[in-house]
Amino acid sequence: MTGADPQFISSAANALVKDLRRLAQESTAYRKQERIWLEGDHLCRAALQRGVKPSITVVREAAWQEHAAEFGHVAGKTVILADALFDALSGLESPARIGFVLPLPVSPAVQPGTPSIVLDGLQDAGNVGTILRSAAAFGFSQVLSIKGTAALWSPKVLRAGMGAHFALRLVEGVSASDVQALAIPLLATSSHRGDLLHEARLPWPCAWLMGHEGQGVGAELTAIATQHVRIAQPGGEESLNVSAAAAICMHASATAARVHARG
Repeated sequence: MTGADPQFISSAANALVKDLRRLAQESTAYRKQERIWLEGDHLCRAALQRGVKPSITVVREAAWQEHAAEFGHVAGKTVILADALFDALSGLESPARIGFVLPLPVSPAVQPGTPSIVLDGLQDAGNVGTILRSAAAFGFSQVLSIKGTAALWSPKVLRAGMGAHFALRLVEGVSASDVQALAIPLLATSSHRGDLLHEARLPWPCAWLMGHEGQGVGAELTAIATQHVRIAQPGGEESLNVSAAAAICMHASATAARVHARG
């Protein structure tokens, strides 16, 4: 084992159990505790594959024998929780059987010149996590979030991101001036103005500005956008879900970048 042998916990009054419950169920508890909770073997493996070392491995008692060989040596501390305790702290309808506690990564400075996604007030955790997953897939390695956006390291965003967090540079709480400091073209999405995406000349690198689910990109970012783009919707719907729109835009940019690279 790395560190001490596993510690078995069966009391709901245990201080670690109380902290884990907050991390698993409260969207911003990670900021106060400066650590995050990953639940489920998929997310845990995704972190390990990116070289992330957990500080604590937490395993449901009934699953210990199954997971001991793979996960029992990866953290400085391993805790086995009584089944009922693990199930009670879980934020999932069907609780997983293993989780990691990780140190909260230090929020980096904005890196100019990097293909980026800017999230302006998106409130749905599922949308935010899905956009992070698309960003990692399409080569947008930096994500900036404006205040009011769902907490990037919250449990729901982590689950929706499916491990993408560990492939991205995530910067929370940025301002419009921080966005301008990217020093690359800023593309704002809209349902009613700008170039049609399939006809537009898309620059690379660039930053896509993705706005609130109902209100869209805010006035401050709209004012500094260098290009406005809309997606053709021949089916006649009023608008697209923001995560779907983001994926379409990022894919279009990635395709344009490959064309540019070929000369």
